[in-house]
Amino acid sequence: MADVSHRPGDITSHPDVSEMRERYDRVLGSSGIVAVDSLVLLVGLYAAISPWTVHFAPAAPQLALSNLIMGIAVAVLGLCMTVVPDRMQGLSGACAGIGIWLIVSPWVVTRSPGTGTVVNNIIIGGVICLLGLTAAGMMMKNKREA
Repeated sequence: MADVSHRPGDITSHPDVSEMRERYDRVLGSSGIVAVDSLVLLVGLYAAISPWTVHFAPAAPQLALSNLIMGIAVAVLGLCMTVVPDRMQGLSGACAGIGIWLIVSPWVVTRSPGTGTVVNNIIIGGVICLLGLTAAGMMMKNKREA
C-alpha cells in the first residue's frame, strides 16, 4: 500500500504566499460589488422579458424591441461585471445611462404609452440606474482604499 500519510505543512514558506493573500483580500473585499452586479444581471433579464410579462409588446412593438435590446445589454454588462470586476470598472456608468434611457423611452419611442408601460419602465430604469451608480461608487471606494 502506498504511503499516504499527511504531514502537517507550513504554507508560509510557499513562494506565492504573498500573491495568494493579496488575491484573497481583494476577492473578500469586493463581495459587495459582486452582489450588486448580480442584481444588475437579474434586473437586466427582467427588462428584456418585461414587454411580454407586462403585455405591452403587441401595442408598442418598437418599445418592446428597445426594452429587449437594453435588457440584454444590461444583463451582459452585469454578467461581465460579476465575472471580471477588475476589468469592467467603468461600465457601471453605462448601466446608469441605460437606466435613464429606459425611464424616458416610453415617451421617445411611442406617441401615447400606456400606464403599465410607463410604470414598468420607470421602475426598471430607476433600479438599473441606482444599481449602476451604487456599483460605481463601491468600485471607486475600493480603488481609493487600495
